[in-house]
Amino acid sequence: MPRQLVFATNNRHKLDEVSAKIGDQFQLLTLSDIGCTADIEETGVTFAENASIKSRFIYDTYGMDCFGDDSGLEIDALNGAPGVYSARYSGVHGDHAANIAKVLQNMEGVTDRKARFRTVISLVMNGMEYFYAGSVEGTIRTEISGDGGFGYDPIFQPDGYDITFAEMSMEEKNAISHRGRAMEMLIEFLKGLQVI
Repeated sequence: MPRQLVFATNNRHKLDEVSAKIGDQFQLLTLSDIGCTADIEETGVTFAENASIKSRFIYDTYGMDCFGDDSGLEIDALNGAPGVYSARYSGVHGDHAANIAKVLQNMEGVTDRKARFRTVISLVMNGMEYFYAGSVEGTIRTEISGDGGFGYDPIFQPDGYDITFAEMSMEEKNAISHRGRAMEMLIEFLKGLQVI
């Protein structure tokens, strides 16, 4: 019986990405799987704070080992925006099309299109908290390209590629993505504990 580990999300895209990385060593559970319907407010001003809010809430409330992540897009020309507000940049949480439209509008005529995706994972296990971070550098396209992935994937072209995240397979994206890199560190840690 694989050990249970809660991923503090109901985002199926994120769950699919992480499940592909973690394999069958763990039974990954979502918030809905454990009956958590609480609206966990991400009130932090950094990715680490928001990730910690989620994982600590689940551990403290349900007594289950848990990891939560927070991630976002940082654009140099926009002074790091949308950053921690990536999911609600347009004012409506999770409206990917509106968020992309606002970024493209704010980037009109801008030549410096350097950006990065960043993820921080907080793992709370046996009462101890651990952090893992990953990032991937790239540029913001001037228009949408591709229909895979989610969020800002259709306008983010990682360095060294001529396609966007939305044009990659999940395996290709996982190999270089911010979340994939942070997850690899988390999995290595779990292996070191001989949990896996």
